[in-house]
Amino acid sequence: MVFLSLGFPAWAVPSFTRQTGLPCSTCHITFPELTAFGRAFKLNGYTLTGMKEIQVTPKANTAGLNISQELPLSAMFQIADTLTQKAQPGTQNANVEFPQALSLFLSGALAKHIGSFFQVTYTAADGHFIMDNTDIRYANRRKLLGKEVVYGLDVNNNPTVEDLWNDTPAWGYPWASSDAAPGPNAVTVLSGTLAGDVAGAGAYAMWNDHLYGDFTVYRSAHLITPEPPTGTDFAFNIHNAAPYWRLAWQQNVGHAALEVGTYGMHVASFPNAVTGPLDTFTDPAADFQLEIPHGGDMITVHGNYIRENSDLLGSVAAGLASTAKHHLNAVRLDSVYHFGNRYSGGVGWFNDSGTSDPLLYGAGPVSGSANGSPANSGLIAQAGYWPVQNIQLLAQYTYYWKFNGASTNYDGAGRNARDNNTLYLLLWFVF
Repeated sequence: MVFLSLGFPAWAVPSFTRQTGLPCSTCHITFPELTAFGRAFKLNGYTLTGMKEIQVTPKANTAGLNISQELPLSAMFQIADTLTQKAQPGTQNANVEFPQALSLFLSGALAKHIGSFFQVTYTAADGHFIMDNTDIRYANRRKLLGKEVVYGLDVNNNPTVEDLWNDTPAWGYPWASSDAAPGPNAVTVLSGTLAGDVAGAGAYAMWNDHLYGDFTVYRSAHLITPEPPTGTDFAFNIHNAAPYWRLAWQQNVGHAALEVGTYGMHVASFPNAVTGPLDTFTDPAADFQLEIPHGGDMITVHGNYIRENSDLLGSVAAGLASTAKHHLNAVRLDSVYHFGNRYSGGVGWFNDSGTSDPLLYGAGPVSGSANGSPANSGLIAQAGYWPVQNIQLLAQYTYYWKFNGASTNYDGAGRNARDNNTLYLLLWFVF
């Protein structure tokens, strides 16, 4: 599966602070990682309605209206510099983007039980604004078996964007990355391939603050294309609907907080059309998150495993793959130490493996694979500093042991995996 990406995730949105009167650190350990309160705020539809953790005196509204008196508007601005160990042929190195991304957010309570995280993003690479991560929720609560259940309805445009934890793809480590450095050419459907290109509607519930479940169905919702779309030039055109499921358990263990869960998705898709032979993808996954307080500091650990099984009959018929049966394994493990809410340091390990295919993972300078393998492995280390809660300075280094199937001459043009080792510097404003 060829890697497609859209947008730059951002979570610490000041319009939530304006809405609630609470500092960013109430919802974030250091942004973007959510605290238990932050997860509860999202679960409750980005509102404080019914939350036992805090009491809010409602402001008067005109009869028949139930809207926030604060405009839920925020912005994000990123300035970045990317330096690879070896420049890509014909390009400059130490590539500066001013901006890398500029986002506008309409995020906060829309009514008593309804709230949104709505993002549009301009990127230097695309040169225009496009729909980015969006999540709109209705939430309420009842009693079930004598215990409280928070339940809701959700519409969004990126599978896993609705999740509460920081170990699934939409919100996972490293949270920011370069769009100028080469990236591996294999990625699972769940790992951002459908981001911004689908519309999903579903329901979720949290029982007794422990058991969480979510079920959402997605349809393709292509942007920048005539309507109704023909699907031309889109690798994914969902046939009927693609179901996404999520089940997780969270539990305090002493002073630590643990979440373990499973999630997954099944997609049937016409490649580059809306008729013809189908590709099918089934992505079961498992994840965990551990938060360990240490004095005034916090250690977080995240793990994620996705096993993708695919049957690429459509791609074979179109000459895009040489064999139908494929699998792809994606493993991620990281740990971050938060020094209060000013400093953090983290390291993450990634490993991809799966079925080789010289057509699906074709040869080519820099981005290709000489042996048709989707294998990648390496480390991502980063350090962050927040002089104030809405400004971050980030230094990140990515090291590859293996890239697109090999350590040396992986593309058949003489480029080695270590040539793509990347130093990425980011100045990130949210206001």
